[in-house]
Amino acid sequence: MTKKQLRLKYKALRQSLTESEIDEHSIAIANRLLNLDIWNKSFYHIFLTIEEQKEINTDYILNILAGKDKHIIISKSNFEDYSMSHYLLTDSTTIKKNSYNIPEPIDGIPIASNQLQVVFIPLLAFDEVGNRIGYGKGFYDRFLNQCQPETLKIGLSFFEVETEIFNSSTDDVALDFCITPNKIYKF
Repeated sequence: MTKKQLRLKYKALRQSLTESEIDEHSIAIANRLLNLDIWNKSFYHIFLTIEEQKEINTDYILNILAGKDKHIIISKSNFEDYSMSHYLLTDSTTIKKNSYNIPEPIDGIPIASNQLQVVFIPLLAFDEVGNRIGYGKGFYDRFLNQCQPETLKIGLSFFEVETEIFNSSTDDVALDFCITPNKIYKF
């Protein structure tokens, strides 16, 4: 399937999920993450859930990171140039939804992309070689290209793998892992 077809398919599948299914799947994904050998790092970037898009509830992963005393980094999106700026999440961080309902920090301690060691990535679909499809603006591809080559890129998905994403671009940054409620995919 093409990116456009997959976006439509997985947006519809996501919208069909109930709140309790989202919660169960989100907990399963967080628990599965505990089986990865990634917990010796310090700087972890995570997205905050866009509830209106029925995204994975990342609160469970945030709790794991806080419990392991990790540096948690969150982003603010710039829709003029499709870039992201990153900030350390602290007890004093103020979060506010932007006009696209994305929860973002108002301000905070800036963190450079090249400091990040693990990035948890939202997505709609992914394939057997680690290609992923997001919402189509390229925010994460731009951001991931600024990270160190050894930065671990971990997708989080409610749904299992697609065989192939047609029309993937050379600008698309592939995943190292994708975690679903049922499985860990390694690429």
